[in-house]
Amino acid sequence: MIKKKELKTYSECTKAILPVRDALDILSGKWKLPIIISLSFGNKRFGEMKKEIPGITDRMLSKELRDLEVNLLVKRTVYDTMPVTVEYSMTNYGKSLENLIDALRDWGILHRKHIIAKGK
Repeated sequence: MIKKKELKTYSECTKAILPVRDALDILSGKWKLPIIISLSFGNKRFGEMKKEIPGITDRMLSKELRDLEVNLLVKRTVYDTMPVTVEYSMTNYGKSLENLIDALRDWGILHRKHIIAKGK
């Protein structure tokens, strides 16, 4: 038999899990965060990002940029030049990830130090 207190805890847990799952669904994969980090240093053309993100293929960069654009994190701007110039930038909404990425970076640095210290 489930008690009322357990139901409340279950409900609170579910409410905590769902938004985290939503965030992970949008940011999941090997390439989305590196793309976001690249664009956090300023607007970039496709080739510039490809050079900054080792190992990413043209096809994968294109796919991930489309996904980030659909989720309103990245803006694609086409300039009427000859040849056509396409530039990518973070939207204001995308910039809201800055604190999250900083926290992930800080945790990653600490984790790396912790694991290296354990190995000695």
